[in-house]
Formats: sequence, C-alpha cells, structure tokens
Amino acid sequence: MATISENIQQLRGRIATACEQAGRPVQSVTLLVVSKTFPADAVREAFAAGEHRFGENYVQEGVAKIQALDELRARIEWHLIGPLQSNKTRVVAESFDWVHSVDRLKIAQRLSEQRPAHLPPLQVCLQVNISGEASKSGLSPDEAQDLAPQVAALPRLRLRGLMAIPEPASTLEAQREPHRALAQLLARLNQRGLALDTLSMGMSADMEAAILEGATLVRVGSAIFGARPPQPRQEG
Repeated sequence: MATISENIQQLRGRIATACEQAGRPVQSVTLLVVSKTFPADAVREAFAAGEHRFGENYVQEGVAKIQALDELRARIEWHLIGPLQSNKTRVVAESFDWVHSVDRLKIAQRLSEQRPAHLPPLQVCLQVNISGEASKSGLSPDEAQDLAPQVAALPRLRLRGLMAIPEPASTLEAQREPHRALAQLLARLNQRGLALDTLSMGMSADMEAAILEGATLVRVGSAIFGARPPQPRQEG
C-alpha cells in the first residue's frame, strides 16, 4: 500500500497534468489536504511530505488536532470546510485561519466580532449550493451576490471567494458545468468591485474538471489518506 508521502507525490502529478491541460501555471492551484477523520499523526506525516494546509469538517475534531499539533501551529494553515453552527463561531474564530462554509450573515458577523484582535483577519469563503441540491447547505447564486458585499465590509474578516461541493457527475463535461458556473459567479462579483481571488472547488473525484474551470484551491483527502472508515455522525 502506498504511503501518504507517495500519494501526495502522485496527487501533485495529477494537479500538474490538469494545469498543463488548462494552460495554467501549476502554482495557480493550491492543495488543501482534507484530514477529517484521520489522526494527528497522519497530518504530521503529510506535513513532513511538504503540505502545510489542512482542512477539517468538524469543529471539535479540528480544534483537537490543532491542539495536538501545537508545535507546528506557526507553520500549518487550518481551514474549516464543514458546516458551522452559530454556537461554535467563537472557537472557530479563535482557532482557524480560514472558514470556507459561510452561508449566513449572522455567522459572518459572529466570526467578525469574535476574531481576536492579535490574529490576522480570518479568511472566509461563501459556500454556494451551485447544483441546487435540496440536501446541501449553501447559498443560491443570487443569495451569494447579495451577501458577498455585506461580508466583505465586516472588520476582522477578509472575504476571499467562493466554495462549492457540486453534485457528483460521471463525465468530465458534466463535472465541469457546476465549476464553470461558480467561476462565472466569482467573475460577476469581481465586476461589482469585490477583489476575490479564491475558487475552493474540486475534490479527489472531480479535481481535474475543477482545475479546467479555474479552481485555485482543491480539497483532497481520500486520494492522500485512503478511504475513510465509517464515522458516527458529528455536529459541526
């Protein structure tokens, strides 16, 4: 079985090939290693292989890992990519560097108010339900257009861009469509004067499609760590 380091090397090759096909420099795509459900030792191994950005879905699990890897805190960028409830905003504002899943003004306001003054602004993305799935959280494109300037105006936050988890699709072209729609939405927001630079889209199965449509940050876990064991349901 391949090691985490070997899987990362293979994944970097996939990213480079996709960037070449898209006519983009490989430096234009950042890898976010999704470490949810995997132990701190797995994060440490990925860090040793050169990865410094890690994404967590669950607040409690993420905070526990941040604490367990405290000696690496200055060199690791921690991203919350899962749903965020309003009663968890304080610990997130105090602990994480990025939040990808902002989908309500109330959440953004609480993060802004609770971000400690001695820390850099919290980097945030709006989560967009780009495929319009009833079971998925996130804003509609119209709601995102309304919310973006309000979030961008909040102190202690920096609105960086948009995040989406599109509906799975079996062909490359079908995978590209929702990613293209998210990129177009980002372009519309920038035309309105918002300086957004982040498209957080693409995972293990649809990373190439996302890169072809302009992803700047791809969120990959299973291609690095292997299949996740079944987990009991956790609260965000």
